[in-house]
Amino acid sequence: MEKEQNQESDKINDLDGKEQSVNSENENQVSIEEVKKDESTTEEKILELEDKLARTFAEMENQRRRFEKEREEAYEYGGFSFAKEALNLIDNLERSKQILQNDDTLKNSEALKKTLEHFEIINKDLISVFSKNNIKPLESLGKKLDPNFHQAMIEIEDDQKEPGIIIQEIQKGFTIKDRLLRPALVGVSKKSVNKDKKNEENKEKLEDK
Repeated sequence: MEKEQNQESDKINDLDGKEQSVNSENENQVSIEEVKKDESTTEEKILELEDKLARTFAEMENQRRRFEKEREEAYEYGGFSFAKEALNLIDNLERSKQILQNDDTLKNSEALKKTLEHFEIINKDLISVFSKNNIKPLESLGKKLDPNFHQAMIEIEDDQKEPGIIIQEIQKGFTIKDRLLRPALVGVSKKSVNKDKKNEENKEKLEDK
């Protein structure tokens, strides 16, 4: 009887041992999976951090380039507004010359001649100062109208020139380095209306024949 009880006890112990062994293996398996999961999560975090770091560096580089460009433009074109205002000196000088030239009491006088000579010297000095600061006048007369540099104010009939040729400069235009400071106000040529009508009439007569 005791022998049978001992055998049953041994069987129970064997089963307990096997269960413990299985539980131990399961615990080890769970632990390995958790480690793998942790490693995967760590790699993802590292990749995410690397991506964020790369984006941060890219943004910093873009900001640096923008800053450099703005600094260069401020250095090169910082006097843009001042230069534009300073052009009024040349405009006023030119208006004064025209007023004096149109004054009947001063025409052909020695005083007018000397005054205009002084005005011309001042004008040349102003242009020279502007040129040293990369502010240069546009040469417009005789050239084809360019909307990038010229603004047509009037059309003048001139059958000796092609349409759109600048034949009058109302206000001189200027550039500062590679930028337009202000456009030239100009008058451009156009064909005579009467001549166009005659050409049309002659064409009609030839077609009738």
